[in-house]
Amino acid sequence: MSLAIVTGSTGLVGSEAVNFFHDKGFEVIGIDNNLRKFFFGKNGSTSWLKTQLLKRNKNFTNYNLDIRNMDGLNKIFKRYSKRISVIIHCAAQPSHDYGKKFPFLDFSVNATGTLNLLELTKKYSPTAPFIFMSTNKVYGDNPNRLNIYEKSTRWELKKSDKNYKGIKENFSIDNATHSFFGVSKTYADLIVQEYGKNVGLKTVCFRGGCITGPNHSGATLHGFLSYLVKASLHQKKYNLIGYKGKQVRDNLHSYDLVNSFWEFYKKPKNGEVYNMGGGRYSNCSIIEALDYVEKISKVRIKRKILKIPRVGDHIWYISDTTKFKKHYPKWKQKYNTKKIIEELIENQK
Repeated sequence: MSLAIVTGSTGLVGSEAVNFFHDKGFEVIGIDNNLRKFFFGKNGSTSWLKTQLLKRNKNFTNYNLDIRNMDGLNKIFKRYSKRISVIIHCAAQPSHDYGKKFPFLDFSVNATGTLNLLELTKKYSPTAPFIFMSTNKVYGDNPNRLNIYEKSTRWELKKSDKNYKGIKENFSIDNATHSFFGVSKTYADLIVQEYGKNVGLKTVCFRGGCITGPNHSGATLHGFLSYLVKASLHQKKYNLIGYKGKQVRDNLHSYDLVNSFWEFYKKPKNGEVYNMGGGRYSNCSIIEALDYVEKISKVRIKRKILKIPRVGDHIWYISDTTKFKKHYPKWKQKYNTKKIIEELIENQK
């Protein structure tokens, strides 16, 4: 039986990967110590999801282990060694705000933790594809320098703009404000590439847009659509932070994302990078998301617009997924933003 190692296995993307690869016939080893509860409190805890995963998947084992614990990781990789068919690295400190307050913790989780996993992959499973969940925050706030103009419900680019289809992988990551989280993830992104191009591992960085789905334990500091739906339905209010609430995000369902992992697994490359998000097929502004939640749930949401944006936050970000689709033409998106929101609302009932 093929074996997959999934870090962050009880998080949004990790849990989706656990179910997906288990259904493909893999034994799955999860590594997750619910650090998300430490970051975001009770609402950010993923313990509920771990219980579901263990109940659903008979060939799934979860290790309550921190990815900064090199000795603990070494025991796992040594134990399974050549049986390991793929490593899917989703564990992270994911918040802008938290990264600024606790930079050492942020860097140790995102950067050192990734380096630990790469070294162990090189030592024990050098032929296994290493799939890394990166972020669009590696580009910092450079997208804010685009020729963005204001519409009634969103910021937008003209159709004639070369970036209208979205941000490409060769977009600059330099001379920008990234947030501390963006910097630690940029190191991880670059070192994953280096182990592919320099060492020869089959590595890939998926620079995610707004990834979401029903398994998201959305919290105030992380999880845009998930938290928006949760706050709207339960609290009947939502704070829009900066840019008049018209900032645009492309939204990709975690199932569609993990399907892209599967395509890469079947035909891996060395040190590759892909921007991975909803693209022009699936995107919205915060205002548009709230409007749609109100429309289909028949609730009125009290909105408060805060003038000061988060440091390094994007005014407009849509991923150009052309490169990935060219390399892996079998990949197709199943969910658009409206379908994602409808599923999130249904999950709150």
